[in-house]
Amino acid sequence: MDYVKLSKEISYALRHAPWEYELEIDEDGFVLIEQLLSEINLSNEYGKKITKDDLLYINSNSEKKRWEIVDDKIRALYGHSFPFKIRKVTGTPPDILYHGTSHKAINDILNKGLLPMSRQYVHMSTTVDMAITVGKRRDNNPIILKINARKAFADGLKFYVGNEYVWLCDFVPPKYIEIVEIQ
Repeated sequence: MDYVKLSKEISYALRHAPWEYELEIDEDGFVLIEQLLSEINLSNEYGKKITKDDLLYINSNSEKKRWEIVDDKIRALYGHSFPFKIRKVTGTPPDILYHGTSHKAINDILNKGLLPMSRQYVHMSTTVDMAITVGKRRDNNPIILKINARKAFADGLKFYVGNEYVWLCDFVPPKYIEIVEIQ
């Protein structure tokens, strides 16, 4: 069983293309597990019938918690790119968050702030290492930004829980951003 491939397919279905799988997502981003499994099992691509136990196995053995299971439902925790906005739980962020970005984007960010672009929310990391990893998706030598989340939160910006390593925000104005490290 290729659990990495299955995990990527589940993430794709829940984050980017639920309509391709005919999934009915509620306002909190949840889908019935039975519905997801039914659609994934149509292709018989994995050589066996995928079950809830397979989903639980993937989730418990994954470093990055991209989705969660609650009772008979599953949802992606962050990274959504489809049109309607998933309702997220607000929270008090750590004092400092980080964001890895490309050299190409840095001037726009410093002038306009961090925007969600093709995602529903701006994604920020709790560690520099994670920000570097994320930033390398778009630039081999990403620029690492330090976000003064404590000040932004005190000034009224809403932050949302992604998972223990990822925090989300609708927008981060430039005044809360500084360059901390150029890789």
